[in-house]
Amino acid sequence: MKLLVTGGAGFIGAAVVRLAVSRGHEVVNVDALTYAACLDNVASVSDSPLYAFEQVDIRDRAGLDTVFAKHKPDAVMHLAAESHVDRSIDGPGDFIETNITGTFNMLEAARKYWMESGKPAHFRFHHISTDEVFGSLPNDPSVQFTEDTPYDPRSPYSASKASSDHLVRAWHETYGLPVVLTNCSNNYGPFHFPEKLIPVIILNALAGKPLPIYGDGSNIRDWLYVEDHADALLLVVEKGAIGRSYNIGGENERTNLELVQTLCAILDKKRPKSNGSYADQITFVTDRPGHDARYAIDPTRIREELGWRPSVTVEEGLAQTVDWYLDNESWWRPLQERHGVGERLGVKA
Repeated sequence: MKLLVTGGAGFIGAAVVRLAVSRGHEVVNVDALTYAACLDNVASVSDSPLYAFEQVDIRDRAGLDTVFAKHKPDAVMHLAAESHVDRSIDGPGDFIETNITGTFNMLEAARKYWMESGKPAHFRFHHISTDEVFGSLPNDPSVQFTEDTPYDPRSPYSASKASSDHLVRAWHETYGLPVVLTNCSNNYGPFHFPEKLIPVIILNALAGKPLPIYGDGSNIRDWLYVEDHADALLLVVEKGAIGRSYNIGGENERTNLELVQTLCAILDKKRPKSNGSYADQITFVTDRPGHDARYAIDPTRIREELGWRPSVTVEEGLAQTVDWYLDNESWWRPLQERHGVGERLGVKA
């Protein structure tokens, strides 16, 4: 296939681009190169004849029309979004403009292209979203998010993503645009921007700085290794049923405190301190407004319909992630210095 991937220089988008090219797909990476994007994330495939890059903002409708006309994709994988909850609390405007208006522009550009191409049966618009649109769960292992869970977003970020999900479904119902949707749990892995929880913990630990945890660390998240997520996304765009949504989870629920303690134990083995443990640096900080208690995904649909399951446990994925950050200071150090993200809490949702 020829895939048009928005946000392909970001964390998840770049993982999709790398994997798609490795599997022989043509990829057009459309990215505005905002603060969280980095073309180094796709350097391993940038010289491939299967890869093309277009620096276009999804808020630029005319620019999107030009990209569609030039590249004529078989499918769209729409990942471009503002995604950091803390930033959405500090400044919600960018989230409304990018995640809602930008998605509207993508849908209209895709619909125009699809109609002018004769409504090809193979075309797909795959919208990638988050489990945060479903709100917060009680601390009960028997209760998880399903594809039918009512939406209950509680931050400007999750509200903007919920809005974009509704737009995608409306364009399918109203105009017949062939769409598929996915909602994922928290991602982690290589190339994760240094303001997010896991890289913040790794890099603060190495620097001897406090390891900040909101509240008492009891908030629970389901952690999904980014390369597993990319594999699931390609499977959905190829084989997912039109109009269907699929929840993608890592089947790895951990409290934030457990997660940080696991990271500290891994670092203690791989880069031991001269005395004590990295866990000694854990610091509890004032909780974030509207901090959801628990997210957990029921992945039954994607497992039973498409045969997908995550390939790694959170402990395996975290060990691989720590190794990557230890080996790639040349990637993360310039980002820290350029954007001043080293001091941000970076606790995603």
